[in-house]
Amino acid sequence: MTPMENIIEPSEHPIRPDMIDDEALYVMRKLNRAGFSSYLVGGGVRDLYLGKTPKDFDISTDARPGQIRRLFNNSRTIGRRFRLVQVFFKNRKTIEVSTLRSLSEHDIDGPEAILAPNNTYGTPDEDALRRDLTINALFYEIENRTIIDYVGGVDDLDRGIVRILGSPERRITHDPVRMMRAVRHSVRNNFIIEEQSWAAICKNHHLLRLCPPSRLRDETLKDIYSSAAAEWFELSLDGNLFTELFPIYQGHMTAVLHDGGSCREHLAKIFSTIDRLNKQAVASGNHRQPDYFLLAFLLIPWADLKFNLFEQKLKGPQLYQLAKRIREEINQTIGLDFNLKRSSRQEITTLLAHLPLLLQNQTQKSWPKWLKRKSYFKKCRLLYLFYREAVEGIEVEDEIHQASDETIERHKPRQQKRSKKSRRKGRPAFSGGKQGGVFGFKR
Repeated sequence: MTPMENIIEPSEHPIRPDMIDDEALYVMRKLNRAGFSSYLVGGGVRDLYLGKTPKDFDISTDARPGQIRRLFNNSRTIGRRFRLVQVFFKNRKTIEVSTLRSLSEHDIDGPEAILAPNNTYGTPDEDALRRDLTINALFYEIENRTIIDYVGGVDDLDRGIVRILGSPERRITHDPVRMMRAVRHSVRNNFIIEEQSWAAICKNHHLLRLCPPSRLRDETLKDIYSSAAAEWFELSLDGNLFTELFPIYQGHMTAVLHDGGSCREHLAKIFSTIDRLNKQAVASGNHRQPDYFLLAFLLIPWADLKFNLFEQKLKGPQLYQLAKRIREEINQTIGLDFNLKRSSRQEITTLLAHLPLLLQNQTQKSWPKWLKRKSYFKKCRLLYLFYREAVEGIEVEDEIHQASDETIERHKPRQQKRSKKSRRKGRPAFSGGKQGGVFGFKR
């Protein structure tokens, strides 16, 4: 069944061509000149309609990937389930161009498998019905400057509603990550999740565990770095998504920690602190903390419950044994759940295992010299200060944050200079220093 096409004229919406990225306009116009249709799609249309600056400007067209490649020499084809073309510009800017897709995933007799493959092409109305949310299924075309709406997405934007497109339960079965996206756009835009969509999320949260761990990791990190992580945590926890993503916390949300606060309260404060740190980093132009650091931050309440972390007074072999136990637990839990790299697991272990050392010295005016010389000290001190900010409200000074980043850059290993002996031109390294000899012997 073909959905009803609703054309929103330029006088009825706020989007203007000068609001669109120049490179995206260039791609769309070049496609049009070549006889193809082209549309700005997805989050770009949504954000522009809401008065925001889009992070990405994605384009859909009726041109096939091979035809797109022939139009743009500065491009490459990516993707397995569906082929996309990335068009490259200066300053590392990339515009993604996709061919309009068909409706076959949503046929009544279509496959019920999760993430069923589909590489068939289609029309704008079919492509719209494939998308996850109504507010992400809008098309903007530059020739007539109109928004094309097949699914009621403009009405949902006006009313502040996040609605899973089509049958929520069926759409979630095809791709459980749609539950995460519904929550994401709800908290980022202060929208309400539509009743049937929310009921389907609460009923099917367990399907998240069927998704590839690396995909869950990447999607979760998007929300942790979003600067709306505190709201995301609360809504994800209410829908039981958080404990599916972090099963390490299942059954622990009401547990009481060392200072009397519950695990949920501590995590809520940690997420609020993460939001402040990310906003501060963006505003000041500094790098945000790496993934392993924020994951270690989120695991502090778990480590306190599991290992009585804040009561530990260990050193030497005892500290080594604590680190070994933490690493074993991480390997069996979040390391598998998020498919973390070996290096990330070790970094998380190092940060958590050495927190007790900093806690033992927190009453002193200055840190002991032996502790300050440790390779883990600066990052571990930063984690300790951020945790204090979360539970005690003592904000970490921006200078301390910047100093830590500068220290990391300054202590990067330098490449060793080649010795003079290794710079002999045209001769083996073990040959003599004089010309005319072979293996050090004269002719």
